[in-house]
Amino acid sequence: MASVFSMIINGDLPGRFVWTDDTVVAFLTINPVTPGHVLVVPRAEVDHWEQVDPELFAQVISVAQTVGQATRTAFDAPRMGLLIAGLEVPHLHVHVFPAHSLQTFDLALADKNPDPAALDDAAARIRAALREAGHEAHVAD
Repeated sequence: MASVFSMIINGDLPGRFVWTDDTVVAFLTINPVTPGHVLVVPRAEVDHWEQVDPELFAQVISVAQTVGQATRTAFDAPRMGLLIAGLEVPHLHVHVFPAHSLQTFDLALADKNPDPAALDDAAARIRAALREAGHEAHVAD
């Protein structure tokens, strides 16, 4: 059975995409620790990050860095967090989020019922920052 992330990538479930390319996508999580919390996910279903092809992992991290830079700009964040937990969904994903304290890194404190309008706004802000940084070719609409 396809992972929930593969279902989002394939359009079987909705997603607020901010980045797409041939190998990696980035979309907002439905359980953000802070506004602007994005998941960077390879299109290929790889469960364990330490088993991913090094070239694909490098692409995931490169996209995470690019999306992180745009998110920091969009939310005027003091720091950006990056986290690989791998327990929630058996499909490699990197959490990228505005970080205001160490508590931000606790996924157990994520908002379980975020306002959909706030998620839409966060996606729009990140997309705008990505476009402004010259990445319009990969910005999802």
